Amino acid sequence: MEINGVEIIDTYAEAFGIKVSRLLVTAATKELALTATTEATGYATSVIGCPAEAGIDVYLPPTETPDGRPGYVIMICQGSKKKLSHELLERIGMGILTAPTTAVFNALENPDELLNEGFKLKFFGDGYEKELEIAGRKVHSIPIMSGEFLVESEFGIKDGVAGGNFFVGGDSKMSALIGAQAAVDAISNVPGTITPFPGGVVASGSKVGCNSYTFLNASTNEKMCVGLKNEIEGSEISAAVNGIYEIVIDGVDETSVKKAMYEGIKAATSVPGVIEINAGNFGGNLGAYKINLKDLF
Repeated sequence: MEINGVEIIDTYAEAFGIKVSRLLVTAATKELALTATTEATGYATSVIGCPAEAGIDVYLPPTETPDGRPGYVIMICQGSKKKLSHELLERIGMGILTAPTTAVFNALENPDELLNEGFKLKFFGDGYEKELEIAGRKVHSIPIMSGEFLVESEFGIKDGVAGGNFFVGGDSKMSALIGAQAAVDAISNVPGTITPFPGGVVASGSKVGCNSYTFLNASTNEKMCVGLKNEIEGSEISAAVNGIYEIVIDGVDETSVKKAMYEGIKAATSVPGVIEINAGNFGGNLGAYKINLKDLF
């Protein structure tokens, strides 16, 4: 099967379940909102080694936010409710409350349950905090040096999907990178999804376990390493592919992840020099979701 003349390998992406929360961060300017969301989603590429997976979902103009200011929606993901609760408290408290002019609202529709992390944060106000209502939402006003920090009392969480993925293979490293970046740009327009790795692009794809060292739970995916394709048996890289990058997607549900994969692959295949789209799976050892690339089209 080909899309825009690019071969789509007959394989599937293996994804897994994860707990997801979605927050809206507003500020006086778009730039200030972006600064706060960038801080709040830092060190969150993969739960293999990070305390969470997180990223910026979509930008919302002032006409679409509860307080009439520009804002960004972010997603924060973790494997359990307890760990996600901790990450919400830490990332809002240290990455957003500390940033100028910010406010935080729940942005997850139809949650499975609510966590009272905003209520917990109000105690930073040392008894001077107040309770407000903004656009029908219960919000805590916490006095800070520059004025006040506003945070909604409760944030929704739900069962989401993490690890949706595909590989962009190019005739050179640069064509593969440009294709991967085009994919990330397209996915950024799909609400309810994030690409948590740096700039959305994964340079160092991993596999479950390790062939040589028993103390590692994950290690380099040698079958998808360009530099090893002529040195190992079982390489999954075609002879013509000289550059490859991975896109990993987390989403609020499987439908959103599939939509993001579709849009990302379509964009990547429009880049000259991109010659192959592949995906990562581990024989069902990683997760319950199997997303066949050809089924997306």
